[in-house]
Amino acid sequence: MVYNQIVLTLYAVFAIAKSMEITIRKATEEDFFAILSLIKELAVFEKAPEKVTNSVEQMRSEKDFFQCYIAETDDKEIVGMAVFFFAYYTWVGKSLYLDDLYVKEAHRGNKIGEKLLKKIFEVAQNENCKRVEFQVSKWNSSAIEMYKKYGADIDTESSICKFNEAMIKEFKL
Repeated sequence: MVYNQIVLTLYAVFAIAKSMEITIRKATEEDFFAILSLIKELAVFEKAPEKVTNSVEQMRSEKDFFQCYIAETDDKEIVGMAVFFFAYYTWVGKSLYLDDLYVKEAHRGNKIGEKLLKKIFEVAQNENCKRVEFQVSKWNSSAIEMYKKYGADIDTESSICKFNEAMIKEFKL
């Protein structure tokens, strides 16, 4: 009897979660705490939490350099984000670079990532971008599968070169 009640309760919770309305909207500064929390969750997901040095204060001071759309439930919980900026690639011109697309684990499987990706492509189309570019970890097979489903050309030849803040300050030729 108790087992049946637990199963029914879990089923009800799952059904409610599946039917929850999701709104995709442009983030505001009031959302920065939740966005930073998602950034930290993403870093844990990618097994690199120590690499996050960003802060809400930094996000506020640098807000002109990035844009973000968030996925919000009908009870106002922010469960996903797409952080991007515009870039210029010499070979093609104006482009949109999607820095992070992330959905909380408990909300995956509800097509929230697809809704965020759709919004990114709407922005790119409206801004007459010539390219949408982003990175995906080689081990993230579910993301790769989703991107391939939509026709992404996944480059396996390029390597990413990075210089952190200390390296920039110390750079000498």
